[in-house]
Amino acid sequence: MSIPRTLLRSARASSSRLILSRPLSTSRPFFAEAESSSSAAAATPVSPKISPIVDQISSLTLLEVSELVGALKTKLNITEIALPAASAAPAASVSAGASGEPAEAAEEKPKEKTIFTVKLEKFDAAAKAKIIREVKAIMPNMNLVEAKKFVESVPQTLKENLPKEEAEKLQKTLQDLGATVSLV
Repeated sequence: MSIPRTLLRSARASSSRLILSRPLSTSRPFFAEAESSSSAAAATPVSPKISPIVDQISSLTLLEVSELVGALKTKLNITEIALPAASAAPAASVSAGASGEPAEAAEEKPKEKTIFTVKLEKFDAAAKAKIIREVKAIMPNMNLVEAKKFVESVPQTLKENLPKEEAEKLQKTLQDLGATVSLV
């Protein structure tokens, strides 16, 4: 029988050496776990050798559980392995790998970015007034004084979460006026 997942997670969380004096409580399991554990407990009886171990582990504090996990890892020579994040890319490369060459083309082509942040980096001193007026027009909640302070305190984020077309249009407008704008 293995240690429940929640017990291991709480042991990992306590590795930051938070001292908790309250014993680990398992009196209120989640609904799905309650149904599966009650049906599993009824279906498979627990060995008399395992039952006292389960009782002892359930009475431990989180700090003690953390020490137990560490001791078991050293005793059984278990190394921690970073698990890869779940994503759709490995599945796509596996399905493309069955067909042959398309796997290489899928790996080389990165996903195209569609949402951008427009950032005003710097501007020509001669075009300062034009850029201030344009910033005031872009951001309707700003008055002229606020727009002036905004432009003078570059680099500043002008707009966030813009679609590609709008971001490129805004970038072109400001570059035509004499500003240096980046899309992030």
